[in-house]
Amino acid sequence: MIERKQKRQRTGGRSVKKWWIIVAVLLVVGTSAYLFRKPLAVMAFDLFLSGKVEQTLEKSYSPIEGEEAKPVRQEEEKKQKLEPFAALLLGVDQRDSEAARSDTIIYAVVRPEDAKVLLVSIPRDTYTEIVGRDREDKINHAYAFGGEKMAKETVEHFLGASVDYYAAINFDGVKEIVDALGGIELPITKDIVNKQADHEKFTIKANKPIYDGQEALNYVRYREDGGYNRNMRHQVFLHAMVDRMLKLDQVTKIPELISMMGANFKTDLPPAQIIELSKKVLLAGQSPQISGFTITGKGTRINGIYYDKVNEEDLEFAQTMIEDWLNPDTESANLITPESRDAEQAESEQMVTGEEGGVSASGQ
Repeated sequence: MIERKQKRQRTGGRSVKKWWIIVAVLLVVGTSAYLFRKPLAVMAFDLFLSGKVEQTLEKSYSPIEGEEAKPVRQEEEKKQKLEPFAALLLGVDQRDSEAARSDTIIYAVVRPEDAKVLLVSIPRDTYTEIVGRDREDKINHAYAFGGEKMAKETVEHFLGASVDYYAAINFDGVKEIVDALGGIELPITKDIVNKQADHEKFTIKANKPIYDGQEALNYVRYREDGGYNRNMRHQVFLHAMVDRMLKLDQVTKIPELISMMGANFKTDLPPAQIIELSKKVLLAGQSPQISGFTITGKGTRINGIYYDKVNEEDLEFAQTMIEDWLNPDTESANLITPESRDAEQAESEQMVTGEEGGVSASGQ
């Protein structure tokens, strides 16, 4: 009996030791998971999800006929750096039997190594040459006339800058994706009411902590306060989506979100490169820095139809900024931004005010 008691004590001692070892391991792993959660998430993604995600993305892969997608990786570099690249983002609105129109047109420059993105919004009513139609019209008609190919070529002609990839999402897919994310945060400080006679009626309440898919869809569709503000909302929405996805920190949701896009999403960016870019963002340790700029225009009527005549100064600045961002040799800290232009204009105005003040003082 004494021997059995001693045996239980020895066994119990080993059992306690094992539990302490398990607890210690869990503490180490738990701490590591907190400190290195992004690398671990990438590792988990590689081990369990990458194959499935790539297969799902294949359904949305739709290269433009006659074109070959460019790689984002510079093979000559030993460090395998990801080059800056340009993407045309199209938000497609199609209702019932209407022709699809690209109501959102954004030229994006992505600098993966710097975790920075430039979004240049082009108002949908911008009056410009439609490449392939030999006439000038609203820029969003290019998609209705010739799909992604004509939209891409028209934007390239308008900006004088090449487009490496396109990504088009139907607004109908926005609602499902936002709901799957549990909603998103939007900076709405005043109720948004769509009330014009020929518009769909809706109200988005202000100051809500989270907005659901239908509210987010209404937010990007609302246009009763002008095209400029609408374009700004599109940029805010994209930023909010990125922030929400990174905050979730749940790589297991990725296949579900991609599956939801389904027929509502098309791109010629190869699936393997989307995965590589996603992991780059995940490992960056912070949300991408997004700079937004909208090319303004002046409303005018031609043959009774409303158009936006482009502001040439805005267009020229956008072209300069795009060229600067696409240059891999441009240092991140030296990138031209919309904020730098605003600061330069403010300084110029101060100088003019100062000069006028000096003349007035001397006159007295």
